[in-house]
Amino acid sequence: MAIRFDHKPGLVVYLTAGDPTLEATRAIAVAAIDAGADVIELGVPFSDPLADGPVIQRAMDRAVARGTRLRDVLGLAAEIRAERPAAGLIIFSYFNPILRYGLRAFADDAAAAGVDGVLATDMIVEEAGEYLAEMDRVGLAPVFLAAPTSPDERLEAIATHSRGFVYAISRTGITGTQQALTADPAALVARIRRWTTLPVAVGFGISNAEHVAQVGQFADAAVVGSAIVELIERSTPEAAPAAVARFIKGLRLPQAALAR
Repeated sequence: MAIRFDHKPGLVVYLTAGDPTLEATRAIAVAAIDAGADVIELGVPFSDPLADGPVIQRAMDRAVARGTRLRDVLGLAAEIRAERPAAGLIIFSYFNPILRYGLRAFADDAAAAGVDGVLATDMIVEEAGEYLAEMDRVGLAPVFLAAPTSPDERLEAIATHSRGFVYAISRTGITGTQQALTADPAALVARIRRWTTLPVAVGFGISNAEHVAQVGQFADAAVVGSAIVELIERSTPEAAPAAVARFIKGLRLPQAALAR
C-alpha cells in the first residue's frame, strides 16, 4: 500500500470518526472513495481539538460523547481497508490519544489495520525522534503540517522527514471554510518543493470546486474537511454517504462550469 494521487488535483477527505456513528463513518468513507477521494483522513475524536474550528469541534464533541476511542478508529480503518484496498488511509490525531494508547502499540495496530500513514497534528518535527522511529519500524508514513509562518530551516526538516505527502496549511489559525484563498499557499508550496519531491496537499479552508481548481494550479492535492463535516452534521446518517459523494463529485467541476 502507498499513498498516491490518481487525480489532478488529488483529493484528501477528512472525516471525524464516529460522527454520527462508526457505522455511518465507514459508509461515508467508502462513498467518498467511490466518488473520487484519493485519501481518507480518519480524525480521532479528542476532547480538546485546539487546532480545529467550530464545525470539527462539534463533531469531535459528538463522537467523544458516543464513546469513540482510538481503538475504535483503528478497527474502522481495518474495515475500510478491507472494502477499498487501494484507497489511501491516514489516521489524523492529536498526539495525546496516541501517547495514552502507547506509541509502539499504536504503530503495530495501525499497521495491522492497513493504515498508510499518520498525521499527528501537534507533533512537531523537532521532537519527533521516537515517533519517527516507530513509524519507520512498521512502514507507516508520517505526515507533517507545514505553515506559511514556518522558517526555511523548519520547512526543510518537515520535508525531509515526511513520507506520503506534505500537508501545507493554507493560512494560519484554525480549520474552517473560507470564501477565498489567500496568496500564502502557493508561496508555501513553492518553498516546500525546494526540499522534497513528495506530493504537497493544501488544506484549511478548501470548501468548493473553485478552491480545488485553484489549488490544482500549484499543488498536487486539496484537503477538504470542515465543509464535509458540516454537510454530515446537516444530514441524517442514512443520507450522509450519498450527500458526501455528490459533494465530492461537485468538487471536480470543470472551470467552464465554474465560470457560469
